[in-house]
Amino acid sequence: MGHVVLLGDSIFDNARYVPGRAPVVEQTRHALPVGWTASLVAVDGATVEDIARQLQRVPADATHLVTSIGGNDALGAGALLRQPAATVGDGLEQLAETVAGFRDEYRAMLRDVLALDKPLVVCTVYDAVPGLPPAERVGLAGFNDVILRAAIAEGLPVIDLRAVCTGAADYSPLSPIEPSSVGGAKIADAIARVVTGHDFAARRTTVYA
Repeated sequence: MGHVVLLGDSIFDNARYVPGRAPVVEQTRHALPVGWTASLVAVDGATVEDIARQLQRVPADATHLVTSIGGNDALGAGALLRQPAATVGDGLEQLAETVAGFRDEYRAMLRDVLALDKPLVVCTVYDAVPGLPPAERVGLAGFNDVILRAAIAEGLPVIDLRAVCTGAADYSPLSPIEPSSVGGAKIADAIARVVTGHDFAARRTTVYA
């Protein structure tokens, strides 16, 4: 029997965006095998630096950790895309500096999570959000590249939410950057498949969708 703990932001802590429907943590409990359970320590609005506080609330009997973080970090960097730049190259250099800072923070966060010595799954940040401008989607790719490279370096499985939540119905009508009950069910299914089917002992990165 397993105990899956969800860390991160509102991708997991989405109850307020699906009133009257099951949030991701509850959907995950239903998707897991009989005898397994899931707990939520993720907090709406969290960034990478907030994971350290969430780790303090991870139950002692946790068997698997899943983290979905980075979307709010990317959102905070969105203002950069509206700043003037002399050339496209100059703009990309500014974006590269921001992504480099995120890379250092994300790697440090992973080290803290891995220190708990429990099987870990990481998620990318989805990018099919209704109304997301093309420039922001391009900028988000840099943040996702950081997540993928960090996971590969540690041999961690990855749930690529870009390939999970692909349609408008996957996003909440109350806030288009949050998962709806439809998208949440897809995320929960992916979590259940990975924690029960991935060979964590092999320390080999596999990307799941």
